Amino acid sequence: MPHLHIDYCGTLDAHSDMQLLCTRLARTLVQMEDDGGHAVFPLNGTRVLAYPAPHHAVADGAADKVFVYLNLRITPGRNAALVERVGKALLAQVDAHFAPLSGKLPVRITLHIDEGHPVYEGKWASA
Repeated sequence: MPHLHIDYCGTLDAHSDMQLLCTRLARTLVQMEDDGGHAVFPLNGTRVLAYPAPHHAVADGAADKVFVYLNLRITPGRNAALVERVGKALLAQVDAHFAPLSGKLPVRITLHIDEGHPVYEGKWASA
């Protein structure tokens, strides 16, 4: 952990480099430090995955609106102020990434950070 999952309208692929966004968000996560100067998240456990939605609907029926939904899952143990700082750092990167679309395409962005104890966590690695 952390694992950041991004769901977004597939139409964004024509307007945005989502791989670049994933790379920037991963870098942001691993560069976060707590008040003592220690890394907040482990390098090897940090994942950012983006999934384009080929089909979607926005409840108000506006076909030109697109969305980006980010869900960061973290393990417990960080204080609320630190989690908020992480959220603001991620949103700053997302905002900068999509700023060139401002005025061209109505983009709606939501970030949720979930913290929880895993019921089961299995791991395997080839290297």
